[in-house]
Amino acid sequence: MPVLYNIVNNKELKARMLTEIEPRTTVSFYKYFYIADPKAFRDMLYLSLYELKVFGRIYVAHEGINAQISVPTKLYKKMKTFLYGFSPELDKLRMNIALDDGKSFWVLRLKVRDSIVADGIKDASFNAHNVGTYLKAAEVNAMLCDPDTVFVDMRNYYEYEVGRFDNAISIPANTFRDQLSMVVEMLQQQKQKKIVMYCTGGIRCEKASAWMRHNGFKKIYHIEGGIIEYVRRAREERLPVHFKGKNFVFDERMGERISNDVLSYCHQCGTPCDTHKNCFNDSCHSLFIQCSNCAVKYHKCCTVFCMDKLHLLSDKKDESSALC
Repeated sequence: MPVLYNIVNNKELKARMLTEIEPRTTVSFYKYFYIADPKAFRDMLYLSLYELKVFGRIYVAHEGINAQISVPTKLYKKMKTFLYGFSPELDKLRMNIALDDGKSFWVLRLKVRDSIVADGIKDASFNAHNVGTYLKAAEVNAMLCDPDTVFVDMRNYYEYEVGRFDNAISIPANTFRDQLSMVVEMLQQQKQKKIVMYCTGGIRCEKASAWMRHNGFKKIYHIEGGIIEYVRRAREERLPVHFKGKNFVFDERMGERISNDVLSYCHQCGTPCDTHKNCFNDSCHSLFIQCSNCAVKYHKCCTVFCMDKLHLLSDKKDESSALC
């Protein structure tokens, strides 16, 4: 029977990844298109990507596919050719290659979901394909100078706080689902302006642009390929890169440095810092910004409470070992 799921524990897989010397390429992609049988699509895709030594996180739903993966660099072109031929809708699929090198994933997880990005939209008349106008890097730069244009960041606050375009509006919600319910109301007074939406790789702002059009907004744009493609294209074309700070990414790296600007602060001491950490106390695991000094002081924990709890658990383990 073919292997359709990972059967090795995460700790061992991560250790293997960290000792790997073969270079890898991290890439993200998505596509909205109808998949009649997501489970069958998922299983066939898993078999081939497993053989190509792909790691990462992929969601498949009736509405399409959303992926953040890493592949051995020598197999990247082979994987790309495979995906282009796997389904007619994936032919010439845009690949967003990561801006920074680094070890990003250590296991392949390919899951069937109700949607490839959780949006909470229940309106049956909503057309996710009626999207805004795509913008390339040069067009983005031109619109950043236009006083009649509003830039809207469709990422979470913890992404926005470490990197953004100047004067971009943040939608203060914890989930994309909640952002969609807020953004229409927040921009009612600016309905006659040009609205440019952006996100990390394009998937959230593309759907958000369709939602805005569904709600009567006419001048809607979104950055093709998100921040990743904007920065890559701007650098290739030797254009000014106006995104400042870090681009947060959802993998082991937690961020790609775009500029030397540090826009945020350590959540514990207030020192300028944009390094995200997960609290070392596994029962908390909160995402927060922590400088190197506070990492030592708080033992990589987000609070004194978590640090004390971590020490208590460690002491109990030591006591258990002593009794054996």
